[in-house]
Amino acid sequence: MEFRKEMIIVGDRILLQVDEAQDKTKSGLYLPPSVKEKEKVGMGKVIKVGPGYPIPNPNYTEDEPWSTPKDPMRYIPVQAKEGDYAIFLREQGVEIEFEDKKYLIVPQSAVLALVRDELSEL
Repeated sequence: MEFRKEMIIVGDRILLQVDEAQDKTKSGLYLPPSVKEKEKVGMGKVIKVGPGYPIPNPNYTEDEPWSTPKDPMRYIPVQAKEGDYAIFLREQGVEIEFEDKKYLIVPQSAVLALVRDELSEL
């Protein structure tokens, strides 16, 4: 039997793989040297996102304990998607190491901008 580890991101959190070497995104956004020196702002790729902001489900009741419980929570999804490139506030992030890789977990509120590659029909 083989066990597989999976990281589950909760709430409005976002898992990022920080891009330490970049001062310019592929789309051409630059971080000025003064911001980079103070390390207030960082950039990185969105690896995983949480389900979003929890809100109570108005249809949930505990009146019938014998019945199959319905999900007591619903979520307002975060804007970030896997594969996006994020510009974020470093001071709100928490560094972690998972399976020998370093990541940063930030709340949605720490993300300043997202760069997303999308196909468009012309």
